[in-house]
Amino acid sequence: MRAASDAAATFRTLHDRAPAGVWSAPGRVNLIGEHTDYNDGFVLPFALPHRLAAAASPREDGVLTVATLGSDGRVQESGPLTIADLRPGAVEGWAAYPAGVAWVLRDQGLGVGADVVIAGNVPSGAGLSSSHALECAVALALLGLTGVTPGTGAGAPALHEVARWVQRSENDFVGAPTGLLDQTASLCCTESNVLFLDVRTGEMEQVPFPLEESGVRILIMDTRTKHSHAEGGYGERRRGCERAAELLAVKALRDIGVAGLDTALAKLPDDLVPLVRHVVTENQRVLDTVDLLRAGRITEIGPQLDASHVSMRDDYRISTRELDLAVESAREAGALGARMTGGGFGGSAIALVRESDVDTVGRAVKAAYEAADLRHPRLFTAVPSRGAGHDDL
Repeated sequence: MRAASDAAATFRTLHDRAPAGVWSAPGRVNLIGEHTDYNDGFVLPFALPHRLAAAASPREDGVLTVATLGSDGRVQESGPLTIADLRPGAVEGWAAYPAGVAWVLRDQGLGVGADVVIAGNVPSGAGLSSSHALECAVALALLGLTGVTPGTGAGAPALHEVARWVQRSENDFVGAPTGLLDQTASLCCTESNVLFLDVRTGEMEQVPFPLEESGVRILIMDTRTKHSHAEGGYGERRRGCERAAELLAVKALRDIGVAGLDTALAKLPDDLVPLVRHVVTENQRVLDTVDLLRAGRITEIGPQLDASHVSMRDDYRISTRELDLAVESAREAGALGARMTGGGFGGSAIALVRESDVDTVGRAVKAAYEAADLRHPRLFTAVPSRGAGHDDL
């Protein structure tokens, strides 16, 4: 509720009136299943308790204004944006994210002028999907101002449809070639569960993830090194996967299973081999992890997390010195498993840790960073939390 109350209070200060409503969306952690989403594969995220909230009221002039409350207490405001004039490339910086959402909704016949104020506590640049939390909160706010509540039937769009709209806003308006994992997680995750999503079919399963009952925690290790999907490495790997699928005459790498992996790799040029090997084996790791969780064997998923990190480090080549150090020092201190999470090139790692070992592992990670003369990471534990929705103040 802190994000919602901060957004509402800042709205009152800026606009001298209460907002019509507040909607919020969480950041996410992907337990396992990295870079599989844009390959039509499987992912397994959960929503963080950290949220971004959008306080909003409608305008009659077709103009969008957006302001954001920073962690330093300062407010940044975008210039007024005429929704009818929005087009890709017309808005730069942070304002492109809410503007892109308004652009997509306009094309769906759901355009509405609005004053929007954003506040929250999802760490920016940490690979925890702060940009998607912002977009999802704004999408629900703008829809809510038109009287539309996604997922309620009666002609309202489904949440997974809104996720695809948000994806389009980021792909086509912002210019970041993201998959569908983050938007779907922010909108569709539920408390106490991880979301098993088949990206190709859209099928979802809420898989119980009872951390406290099992005596374990997920320790998030934010390396405080900047992560951005809009930079080149992510797009290069996505294009490599698409080229590999074309050479293998399949719709997507999802269609290659582990049984046929060696045969497929033999048909590819050397530069594509590690990309395909990662995606195919990562999809299998998601399936194996889900099987373990369904059986209540949460403490046994550690080796899957470990193998995922090795694959991202060595095959997909998206890890960094800071991420590797967080993972390695957590394992050496007793973590059951650890991996980087998110798009890579910075951001965060996660570790599955026994409750009794959380402090020990945390101290070991900080000590390793200090010995390497690196800035201390931000460490915190998180539990699966609720997805996006309207907030009652």
